[in-house]
Amino acid sequence: MAESPLSIAFVVDRFGNRYGGAEAYGVALMRELAAAGHRITVFAREYDPACDLQLPFRPIVVGRRWPSWIRVWLFARRAASATRKGYDIVHSHMNGWCGDVEVVHVTPVRYRWRVQPMPGLKRWLSRLSPRVRTYLGLEARRMAPRPGHRIVAVSQLIAHQLAQAYGPELAAPVIAPGVAQAEPVTPEQRRLIRAELGLPADGTLCLLVARNPMRKGLPTVLQALASLPEDVRLLVVGANAASRESVARAPESVRARVHLVAETSQVVPYYQAADLYVHPTLNDSFGMAPLEAMSFGLPVILSPAPWCGFAQYVQPDAEALVLSHPEQADELAQAIERVRTDADLRERLRSGAMDVSARHAWPEVARRYLQLYADILLERGAAS
Repeated sequence: MAESPLSIAFVVDRFGNRYGGAEAYGVALMRELAAAGHRITVFAREYDPACDLQLPFRPIVVGRRWPSWIRVWLFARRAASATRKGYDIVHSHMNGWCGDVEVVHVTPVRYRWRVQPMPGLKRWLSRLSPRVRTYLGLEARRMAPRPGHRIVAVSQLIAHQLAQAYGPELAAPVIAPGVAQAEPVTPEQRRLIRAELGLPADGTLCLLVARNPMRKGLPTVLQALASLPEDVRLLVVGANAASRESVARAPESVRARVHLVAETSQVVPYYQAADLYVHPTLNDSFGMAPLEAMSFGLPVILSPAPWCGFAQYVQPDAEALVLSHPEQADELAQAIERVRTDADLRERLRSGAMDVSARHAWPEVARRYLQLYADILLERGAAS
């Protein structure tokens, strides 16, 4: 393991907790590495000014006038140029070729377009698409083996997809996201926090935190809410225009019980105010929000794999309630009703949640990356 301080270039699209799970992963990891004395420089399009971790920042400027696939290519090229010299380790969360450590957070492009079933015409057209060809080319260069280079998957699901897309010879260790253990909240503290947030003091408050609530199952939660008692409410943190429109289309009996909060980096009070966490996501390679909810001792209801990679890390009915399908609103409603009415189940899920969060402590995640860095430096030294 690296013993002397390292100079690390961290490459990400946007740096800050409020941008989403993958971004929060980077912030928390860099916090651990900086606390251990390593020198971190962030390379990103944007650095959240509200982020409580302030590190040296070098912006990667890409004009908004370009289509998204050209912006990704320009970012990759400029990041590679900016990080070519002066760093012991380049740690990248972006598609491209600059990283010594390449962390894959989402479904691989090659898996999506060359392995996953799709209509024949759509696959044929993808071979002509400059957008798809660019993404595939960037990813192929990212995955290409070379001395002192490692691919990391954030979940077993992503590792499996990488193996299917690039063959079993692409060995990608899995380093799942971590979490910081939160202080427990008493019922009286929860009531005070709800009052400060303008939330009802009584009833069951379900929480959903997401940058894109629609992809994390908001329509399913709204359908489930319609069949639940009126004292069951929903708090959505990260509400965007699409989610506000979805709520506006819901029946009045549902709309009146939904509380919408815009995207924010200050999510702790909302976890503290909630009674349980709902995550019927349609697409999560891992799922940091339910893990974070568990660190607050919240019972969690979530989608199964492959819709939610995090489901592979929990024991169903002991550490979380796992749905059979993310769009089964009736099943979600039944699960919420079980949690709110069965005290033994709530206590079992709370205890299981604390066990899960203890297995995903950030210091252990940082230790594994430091070992990976040491292996890279040793391999690079042998090659030279």
